[in-house]
Amino acid sequence: MFGWALTFLIIALIAAALGFGGIAGTAVGIAKLIFFVAIVLFVLSLIYGLVTGRRPPVA
Repeated sequence: MFGWALTFLIIALIAAALGFGGIAGTAVGIAKLIFFVAIVLFVLSLIYGLVTGRRPPVA
């Protein structure tokens, strides 16, 4: 998910450099949303892992 956030951030930077303010603003908004969703999912996964005490399998 962080890859998607970074992709939208790059799109926003390119759009802003070319003068497309509306597209840049929308892309930044999407990037922020994806970033915060990824952070929340990471924290929930971390808490779930600590509560259950399960360890991931080692390959």
